[in-house]
Amino acid sequence: MADPADPALTDRPGHLTPAALRWIRRVLAPLVRVLHRPTLTGLEHLPTDGPFMLVANHSAGLGLSEIGCLLALYAEAFGDSRPLAGFAHPLGMRIFPASVLMRHVGAVPSTYAAAEATLAAGVPLLVFPGGDHETMRPLWQAGRVDFGGRRGFLRIARKMGVPVVPLGIRGSHLTAPILWRSRHILPWLLVLPRLVGLKRWALTLLGVAVAAAVLVLAPWNPLWRVLAAWAVLTSPLIFLPYMPTTITLRIGPPLAPEALFDAADPDLSAALARVEAAVQSLVA
Repeated sequence: MADPADPALTDRPGHLTPAALRWIRRVLAPLVRVLHRPTLTGLEHLPTDGPFMLVANHSAGLGLSEIGCLLALYAEAFGDSRPLAGFAHPLGMRIFPASVLMRHVGAVPSTYAAAEATLAAGVPLLVFPGGDHETMRPLWQAGRVDFGGRRGFLRIARKMGVPVVPLGIRGSHLTAPILWRSRHILPWLLVLPRLVGLKRWALTLLGVAVAAAVLVLAPWNPLWRVLAAWAVLTSPLIFLPYMPTTITLRIGPPLAPEALFDAADPDLSAALARVEAAVQSLVA
């Protein structure tokens, strides 16, 4: 791929570079077909006469499998003819190699300013409002849509007057089983998550298994075993997908801004409940 510092990679939000499109078709698409047999339905619901906000549930720590499946299937359907800018954590936009990938797929940082500029330019925006709260939910809540009360995406949609299109993703949470989500204990106990500014962390089946194996089987002194187990539990690698589960993605009818937003709902609680319910209906 091209130089990540090339400004040409940052001035076309939502557009795939030629290098990214080739990589998706030659590498990513065959890979996700083998691992996840993904399907994407409901493309006819996407508005064609202006920008919109595609709102989806989020799963499995890093969400790599679901994002990979969506990238592959959307590129298969439209190539680069219909841009879609993904909202990405600003930290990921600055750290190599994620920063290179984000630029090549036309992602934008998850800030109000970037969202409004993207929509104002006529580019649809893909948002996972649940963020780390939802991706780190435990395995037994895999089918639950929970945005954690976050309404920033609704404020943006209301201000910009764009429809909200629900997207339900099923199966991806099983790719990296999570055992426990913690907001106050794990980030502070493990130290490193808080140092990099993360408010939540989780224990995954993979992380616990590897850490336990290190503690029990590694031929080192106890201190080195404990440090190695800590390194495992604080590494983002514990969120890598490794279970080959089937992933389905379903797009529902758009929710028009005039129907979703009401003066009687100033705090957007009713709008949030309606969007969550719309996404949940596509997951069930």
